[in-house]
Amino acid sequence: MTDRYDDSNLLTLIRAGRVFAPEALDETDILIADGRIAALGRGLDVPDGWPVEVVEARELTAVPAFIDQHVHVTGGGGEGGFATRCPEITAAEIAARGIATVVGILGTDSISRSPADLLAKVRGLRAEGIAAYMYTGAYRVPPPTLTGDVQTDLAWIPEVIGVGEIAISDHRSSQPRQDEIERLVSDARVGAMLAGKRGICHFHLGDGERGLAPLRRLLSETEIPAEQVIPTHVNRNRALLEDAADYAKAFGACVDVTAFDSPGPDDLSGFQAVCDLLKRGVAVERITMSSDCNGSLPDFDAKGRYLGMRVARNTALIEDWQRLVLEEVLPLDRALGLISGNVARVLGLQERKGRLAAGFDADVTLLDDKMRPIRTFAGGQCVYASEA
Repeated sequence: MTDRYDDSNLLTLIRAGRVFAPEALDETDILIADGRIAALGRGLDVPDGWPVEVVEARELTAVPAFIDQHVHVTGGGGEGGFATRCPEITAAEIAARGIATVVGILGTDSISRSPADLLAKVRGLRAEGIAAYMYTGAYRVPPPTLTGDVQTDLAWIPEVIGVGEIAISDHRSSQPRQDEIERLVSDARVGAMLAGKRGICHFHLGDGERGLAPLRRLLSETEIPAEQVIPTHVNRNRALLEDAADYAKAFGACVDVTAFDSPGPDDLSGFQAVCDLLKRGVAVERITMSSDCNGSLPDFDAKGRYLGMRVARNTALIEDWQRLVLEEVLPLDRALGLISGNVARVLGLQERKGRLAAGFDADVTLLDDKMRPIRTFAGGQCVYASEA
């Protein structure tokens, strides 16, 4: 029997009302071929008989699809016992928020969940159309790995693009010494260099009094560049956010804001955090936002005893971002960097993601006038279409 393939939709032509790449373009049509953007223009067409799907979206705005660099794709949690393990996320839940690219992560629990589980989930999401990557490691140092070595993971496993989330300034961390942090970051740097990757170290910040001090020492006392290190959850409380603003300006570093789902009494929302960072003089190019979705949001008392837990979702990420645009804190072209272009640069994916341009991955989100995702394309495939 002869193998056959479905050639009915080899090409896709999106006719949008506006295109932000992230800057506003005169072009309104996007031609997609073989998972990449083939051309942008006005009145684009293809010869009769060619296998093309035309998406009429004149009432919508096309933007680079969103990137979430901090997702517990296999579920997080576990701090309150086995019954508090969070569920996995689905490809549909990701795509419905306009997100086409995620980075999977392990957190507190690297015992009942392993890097191998994470890699399997990442590959499963890829099979469903989502561009998925992962960090090797987890909260603890030395970190759990796939091959037994951080450098080897980064050098030989394509999906591994960094190390994380390494916990510091948190009672749940392994309380790593400064020399352990320095060795871990240097291992990530060398392994990534061998594979042509950025190889960031993604650091979880708790609410401990040390704050960003370990990372300040790292950048002050070693030759490690600031782009190698990304602190996240920097809006856990106001003092930490102030520390993060000073850190970003002092080192020309990037900081990642978490769009907390139902922020606690000390947390600042993603919206508030971005506003405060901007007011404190941090350039928007130095700020990213992520969801921490399907991770746990545990509550502890003053002695570190577990009180309860909520499961984070990725809805707050999009809602906080929409608010920044709709309340005119940032214009659309600059706001897109927070969850697209800036993130692509941080992860070392800027040559193929975070921008609508010929040759880039065909990751496109169509937004309505309220900045709500209506359709999401990942690698040229429509992975979400609103029923409304």
